[in-house]
Amino acid sequence: MSTVSDLENRLGRALDRIARSASALSASAPEDNTDIDALRSQLEAERTKNAQLSERVNAVRQRQESSFATLERRLARMTEQLDLQSLEMLRLKKANTKLIEANRKLREGVEAQVIEPSAINRSLVAELEALRAERAAEAAELEDALGELTPLVPAEKSNA
Repeated sequence: MSTVSDLENRLGRALDRIARSASALSASAPEDNTDIDALRSQLEAERTKNAQLSERVNAVRQRQESSFATLERRLARMTEQLDLQSLEMLRLKKANTKLIEANRKLREGVEAQVIEPSAINRSLVAELEALRAERAAEAAELEDALGELTPLVPAEKSNA
């Protein structure tokens, strides 16, 4: 960012020098053409420097805009991944809560020596839901890791 500011400052100073030279040229009517030619060559040199500095400023701005756009895309992707992981973690917590409750009822049935088949079924269903939720959370984590590694791995070229 300081490079852009430096270039803008240099550009401003160059324009000021040009303006002073032009006003000095118009204020004094030199009788010698060598002074006019010298001033014109200086003016042309300043214009060339001005054009070069303008090109450099534009190049720096384009790089910054490109970097900013890349960072915005990456932030959007990471936000999406975080949202997905949050949903999976919420699902996992809910499934674990059901599993704990089903196991508690099953344990109470064993203690009372009255085991209901529906309690066993609820316990097994809750355990299955918990396992599925855990796998979905692991898949979300794996997708995050792959998302980070994909830009680092060059695309393979097919030898067809």
